[in-house]
Amino acid sequence: MIKKSNRKKRGNRKGFTTGACTAAAARAAAMSLVRNEPPESILCRLPNGDDVRFKVHSCILLGNGHARAVVIKDAGDDPDVTDKAHLTVDLYLTETHIGEIHLDNGPGVGTVTQEGLGLKVNGPAINPVPQKNIRENVTAVAQDLLTQHGLDLIISVPDGEQMAKRTLNARLGIINGISILGTSGIVHPWSTAAFRSSVIQAIEVAVKQQQKIIVLTTGGRTEKFVTGELPELSSVCFVQMGDFLKVALDTVVQQGIKRIVIGAMVGKLAKMAQGENITHARKNPVNMKMVSEIAKAAGASDEVVLDISKADTARYASEQMIKLGLIKEFYLHLAKRVMTTLLDKYNHQFTLKIMICDFEGNKRLELDSEKQDEI
Repeated sequence: MIKKSNRKKRGNRKGFTTGACTAAAARAAAMSLVRNEPPESILCRLPNGDDVRFKVHSCILLGNGHARAVVIKDAGDDPDVTDKAHLTVDLYLTETHIGEIHLDNGPGVGTVTQEGLGLKVNGPAINPVPQKNIRENVTAVAQDLLTQHGLDLIISVPDGEQMAKRTLNARLGIINGISILGTSGIVHPWSTAAFRSSVIQAIEVAVKQQQKIIVLTTGGRTEKFVTGELPELSSVCFVQMGDFLKVALDTVVQQGIKRIVIGAMVGKLAKMAQGENITHARKNPVNMKMVSEIAKAAGASDEVVLDISKADTARYASEQMIKLGLIKEFYLHLAKRVMTTLLDKYNHQFTLKIMICDFEGNKRLELDSEKQDEI
């Protein structure tokens, strides 16, 4: 009998970025002014050069050279917080800056408050590629208008401020809304590219702000743990790297940071100790022989060591060590293994502190290569 998996299958339908949807809405609004008739759909050129037809959710001519268009974002099968967002563009004809297209943010689109994003401080959180793409699409249909007018585009997203609470925007110094993003215009299903990019960007922002230490965490619980332990650090120092250990460490080295803290739990630490670049559970399994060796070094009996070597998870090993009253020793030897692996891999280009918490987020141990001791 074949057991059916209850895990939801991941789809492969591509979607579109906030930038692409905004460009489509802007083009629709411009087209409605040119033709004096709102379009029901619009052909939009993506940053990658593809031409895609978008359905226009609504488009209204409001008089006095003002049009408003809305395109609803379809993220495909990607679990995106901005899926179904209403990308809204209000386009105004002006008698100033003739021939130019000015972009600004309305409600639900963030404002940049910190350097390091490649965007103007106090300006709209609309990334450079989408800005260029929006202007190109508007220009493609509104060349005649631009000979006599300037165009002001106000981009807004209803409920965008709430959506932004589920992103890293606040950490990056973007307030009051989401960012308008996208380098190709396409959202790939279950893509890791966006998260990987956010890790790199977060580290770069910290460096731009002259921070000298980066704190890498693997998720929400570990981040809450380390922020509580290190209240003296700026929030910009804390970067959720998720499973992207190599991406984070490579970026830290490239940016010249010499001090790193890693906050993690036993499963991710075991993956780091065995030299994995990505610590996701679906990648290479935990090397339980290595974990059993760590348990032995911590004082476990041969019987327990053998039992752990046959198990599937590092968490199981930690549970057995708790029963034996050897969990502190186990964590210490695990942290030492992680430290040796990472410092050797990166030729000691940084110093490292390992901070370990349990599954409830309680501190268990920290080990510091600068002090060569544990707490």
